[in-house]
Amino acid sequence: MTDLAHHPASLEKLFHEPSRLAILSALCTARKGLSFTELRDQCHLTDGNLSRHLKALEAERVVRIRKTFVGDKPRTTVELTHDGLGRFSLYLDTLAAVLQDARRAARHEPSSFSATSTPLGSHA
Repeated sequence: MTDLAHHPASLEKLFHEPSRLAILSALCTARKGLSFTELRDQCHLTDGNLSRHLKALEAERVVRIRKTFVGDKPRTTVELTHDGLGRFSLYLDTLAAVLQDARRAARHEPSSFSATSTPLGSHA
């Protein structure tokens, strides 16, 4: 039986990029958000690269960006939205299932996403 929810094409492309995966993973561990600097350092990104990814995630309402002042210094805080957390959680579940299917295929076991696939190295 084919399970399209576990098919690699069902992975949400917004999240399926190494830098965004790192950003969202970091934000999952910080329920109150992270400062721009903390997030940049944890993800090993440049300011410009992080800004570009955050704009894309903010446009999709996955993250919320707050700009405040602490004393006379500006502070940018990035938080994962409730909807963003739900979407990212679904992405992680789908990714886990896709990886499990790939592992099964590598071991020549039946896959849940393709009833007609053949093991690697075999010919139909």
